[in-house]
Parts: sequence; C-alpha cells; structure tokens
Amino acid sequence: MKITTKGPVTIPKGLRDRYGLLPDSEVVFEAGENGVLIRRATSREAEIDRRLSRATGAASVPLSTDEIMSLTRGEL
Repeated sequence: MKITTKGPVTIPKGLRDRYGLLPDSEVVFEAGENGVLIRRATSREAEIDRRLSRATGAASVPLSTDEIMSLTRGEL
C-alpha cells in the first residue's frame, strides 16, 4: 500500500468493515513508538477537531506579542 503525493492512503475494505469506518467517519491519527495509529474518533474528539480546524487562521489582527500582552494587562 502506498501513500499518494497528497497524503491519502486507502484503508482496505476488510478493515473498514471490521472497525465500522464508513464514508465520512471521523478518524484520529496518534503517534506511537512504532508508527502511527489510526482509529475511529469519538464524537467528542471529532467535535474538538472540527472546532480547531475552523479556528485555525481565524486571528486576523496582526498584533505583536508585546501588544497582546499590553492589552491583556490593561497597559494602554
């Protein structure tokens, strides 16, 4: 089995059937000592992943770290 140039890999049908990995199933990748583990995500994990992916890049105000610290400390 090979990973494509963009990263996808096909999970064999027998494994998809055995572990209930249906189309649109959410999965989690976990780094392990001997490689990567892929498993079906719990609904909580899927929701966290969904929210984090939506929030990525959402900050649009270009403030420096010092400016942010001043704002959070009330030093205007």
